[in-house]
Amino acid sequence: MSGASREAQASARERLDALADNTSVDAVKLAEDLAAVTSLLDREVSLRRVLTDPAQQGEAKSELAGRLLGGQVGGECADLVSGMVRSRWSRSRDLVDAIEELASGAEFVAADRAGVLDDVEDELFRFGRIVASSSELRAALTDKVANRSAKAALVRELLGGRANPVTERLVVRLVAQPRGRSLEAGLNALSKLAADRRDRVVAVVTSAVPMSDAQKQRLGDALAKLYGRRVHLNLDIDPEIIGGVQVRIGDEVINGSIADRLAEADRRMTTG
Repeated sequence: MSGASREAQASARERLDALADNTSVDAVKLAEDLAAVTSLLDREVSLRRVLTDPAQQGEAKSELAGRLLGGQVGGECADLVSGMVRSRWSRSRDLVDAIEELASGAEFVAADRAGVLDDVEDELFRFGRIVASSSELRAALTDKVANRSAKAALVRELLGGRANPVTERLVVRLVAQPRGRSLEAGLNALSKLAADRRDRVVAVVTSAVPMSDAQKQRLGDALAKLYGRRVHLNLDIDPEIIGGVQVRIGDEVINGSIADRLAEADRRMTTG
């Protein structure tokens, strides 16, 4: 997002945070309602254009949203969306993207309240690795022709009873309504959003063998000092790196593996 949409999105996040501080708000219900609004506006292109039309008064758009959603979703969701349409949006799609993000954010609020946010982050990462290792599973979950309900049922079969309900709901929504994203991009976005809730970054750490708790603690402390924020470690194993670790944070890669050192030595010898 850019310009007006970025500002509007930031304001919406602040309103969600205010709701999150109120423990009487049912975060799971709020997430479900926001997801339903996302689906509605994703289908109804003309409606979302009306709700983001810069030529229309913000109050008029807010009243329209309130009339449409009143009785269909909870009061918190209706108020949140009504407030969002008062803002200016650079593109009509940006409004839908922001509402979808708030739906996921509300799920993370629920996980945080239950003390399972770390588990949800880890499960999202593990699910991504399972998908990456099975081309057949990935094809089934991303098949554009397949019925959404069938794909959702497959996710529930895979995760039901094995993962936190928050994780299951997030993945079901992602595969049922990818909205033009790859499955990998959607999972990465969810992981980042979960980390942002605790003002920390996500590091994907690949090592040849499992790291000990002491090693993970030292690495986490070192990365936190380097980036000035707490770091959540997603751990992966790849024997091909031979030894050491490789750390990826966003687009930045920190190579500390023996394989990388051997490759660098080989390059030096070749060019020397």
